[in-house]
Amino acid sequence: MADPSSYRPKPGQIPDSPGVYRFRDEHRRVIYVGKAKSLRQRLANYFQDLAGLHPRTRTMVTTAASVEWTVVSTEVEALQLEYSWIKEYDPRFNVKYRDDKSYPYLAVTVNEEFPRAQVMRGHKKKGVRYFGPYAHAWAIRDTVDLLLRVFPVRTCSAGVFKNAARTGRPCLLGYIGKCSAPCVGRISPDDHWELADEFCDFMTGRTGTYLRRLEKQMTEAAEEMEYERAARLRDDIGALKKAMEKNAVVLADATDADLIAVAEDELEAAVQIFHVRGGRVRGQRGWVTDKVEEITTAALVEHALQQLYGEETGDAVPKEVLVPALPEPLEPVQEWLTARRGSNVSLRIPRRGDKRALMETVERNAQQGLALHKTKRASDLTTRSRALEEIADALMLDSAPLRIECYDISHLQGDDVVASMVVFEDGLARKSEYRRFQIKGFEGQDDVRSMHEVITRRFRRYLADKERTGEWGDGDTDAVAGSAELPAEAADGPVAGNLTEDDGRPKRFAYPPQLVVVDGGQPQVAAAERALDELGIDDIAVCGLAKRLEEVWLPHDDDPVILPRSSEGLYLLQRVRDEAHRFAITYQRTKRAKRFRAGPLDDVPGLGETRKQALIKHFGSVKRLRSATIDQICEVPGIGRKTAETIAAAFARTAPPAPAVNTATGEIMDEEEPDTTAGSPGEPVAAGAPEDRRGQET
Repeated sequence: MADPSSYRPKPGQIPDSPGVYRFRDEHRRVIYVGKAKSLRQRLANYFQDLAGLHPRTRTMVTTAASVEWTVVSTEVEALQLEYSWIKEYDPRFNVKYRDDKSYPYLAVTVNEEFPRAQVMRGHKKKGVRYFGPYAHAWAIRDTVDLLLRVFPVRTCSAGVFKNAARTGRPCLLGYIGKCSAPCVGRISPDDHWELADEFCDFMTGRTGTYLRRLEKQMTEAAEEMEYERAARLRDDIGALKKAMEKNAVVLADATDADLIAVAEDELEAAVQIFHVRGGRVRGQRGWVTDKVEEITTAALVEHALQQLYGEETGDAVPKEVLVPALPEPLEPVQEWLTARRGSNVSLRIPRRGDKRALMETVERNAQQGLALHKTKRASDLTTRSRALEEIADALMLDSAPLRIECYDISHLQGDDVVASMVVFEDGLARKSEYRRFQIKGFEGQDDVRSMHEVITRRFRRYLADKERTGEWGDGDTDAVAGSAELPAEAADGPVAGNLTEDDGRPKRFAYPPQLVVVDGGQPQVAAAERALDELGIDDIAVCGLAKRLEEVWLPHDDDPVILPRSSEGLYLLQRVRDEAHRFAITYQRTKRAKRFRAGPLDDVPGLGETRKQALIKHFGSVKRLRSATIDQICEVPGIGRKTAETIAAAFARTAPPAPAVNTATGEIMDEEEPDTTAGSPGEPVAAGAPEDRRGQET
């Protein structure tokens, strides 16, 4: 490990001008390339106290053994040189997006005498027009098959073409009218090239001209009573429209744009790109990268733009690029894109309308891409086994933790405090064993105290059942001493397993975990360990995973355990923690929404949803029900006098809401009180319901 002060340049040696710098290791390999508006200011940031550097930046500067730089005239030149050097040196500490697959393109070889339409992958070649990328090669072949009715361009390989020319017989496509058969001279090179040009125009989105021309020809053929020709033209129009339907219109103004979205966590980032041409999504692609340096979303976007357009020119760079965050500074990147295209390029963040809605779709795809990348490893038994072994080694466990339980606390500014418990067995989620908890031991926000309560309640019940049955693992988290644990929602699947209670119901837990993971750092870990100690449980390991730097905390240790960034064990712990967080926050939002929808009828004991709806249907509104007498309430089918008295008493305890006032005129708006019973369709949501994001959810 090198000391950065050993190779730090003197301040006077570093120029105060734009440029690109390179860090090299002791073997003279380039490990990092960066650009700067001012080399002096930027490089000074790397040579400060190591304790103040981001961990990944600290690793880079201690791995390096020297630094050098190249001065350029403008920031645009610095951007171009940085991209060239990253491609040349492939530095280990730079952000490098990697395709999650080799995307296929529809390519037309316009540099040949007889242009050919085909599927192509890999690096782009000169003299070839590309359309896409597409998600699947079969989608390209389906589209081309439809278009060949109208644009019968060559699709055969060079060998097939030469063989047909030698024998004087075209291939099958030539006989059925899906190839103009230039191999046997049925069409001249110029006419075939023009046909290929029309094919390319149609693929770029200029579809209206050809449809109108074919419709006019069909009408003329019908007027001249050439019905067979009119039928063929009708079928051609249908084929073109069917090909167009494969790409639905998403932007009504025939926009040419690329939409870029980023989904990221502390260690990785996924980028998703939608290529929109003529208002239609013509292609989609995605990348994933390791965040080996401290980097913002804006910097990730800048690197994505470099990767996407670094080797593109002309129309391959669209007029408009929509991004989630603008690079800083914006002007050099915009000038660079404009130079690549040859005309002005707009780089901006969509704020409203169709473009904002489409950007949300791209963002969802980026999030799914990141989640898929993280879960790919879990599908392999060998990988899961390695992850469990790495966790066991890092935490110094006697054996691999085959059952892991993770706990998380969620609330909104101290209200609706809930907890979740998720279970992973053999590295896979066991959703049937998920549990939810309501924190009722105290009021307010205290994650440490909440964690202690949840762990205590879960394992107290486990010990009680173990003592009752004399069997290891007969515990569950049913309600004890005022607790309110709830089973996971039905959407998570039925309870699995054949183990049952005495009354025939499935057991909530088959056996205890080997490892308890809590979402948090030292305080939460200490609370969980204290809860287990108080219950006399000493054979269950405890650890915590802190979000900031993905540190693993163990009880009674002042320093965290740092798992390697590429560790399968860390990936598994992250998945467990993220699933616990998702499950907790989903329950918290549901509980909060239900609280805001609650009405006076919810406080009436024994009054279910059916009779609530009957009351509202009979009286028309809660306001009329509030003013009804006990005798009038008894007229509702299914409502006895005792229940009617209870309903009247419940309304008497709750004051009616103040009338609404028109602030402009001072008029009292005497509207009917809305139905606020839970579960009614179209129910209004009070201010501060799930859409209110003024508070922070945890």
